[in-house]
Amino acid sequence: MVDEKGRATVQIYGEEYTVKGEASPEYLRMLAAYIDKMMRQVAARQPRLTTARVAVLTALNIADEMSKLQEDYDTLVKLMDSEKKKPDGEKNRPDQDKKKEFGKKNA
Repeated sequence: MVDEKGRATVQIYGEEYTVKGEASPEYLRMLAAYIDKMMRQVAARQPRLTTARVAVLTALNIADEMSKLQEDYDTLVKLMDSEKKKPDGEKNRPDQDKKKEFGKKNA
């Protein structure tokens, strides 16, 4: 199945493809398996679609997933950056929060 590093023969939605890339063959196979799974899910929901339409809807679904993940990532980076910019006294420290909670419970 694998010819050399960065090259793999994969099955996607009943078709065989030889894919090449910078990544390992195992990674290329994992990507192909994900695309195959997603295409089969789309086809199961709408069985009358042509292969081309299944592929386009799958691409849109994957692009939607990627966009949402990018938004989440960007939000996390902003939160981390704002936390870094706070003076030391203002930063949330989990150990200090626990001490405050402990003091409230025992008061």
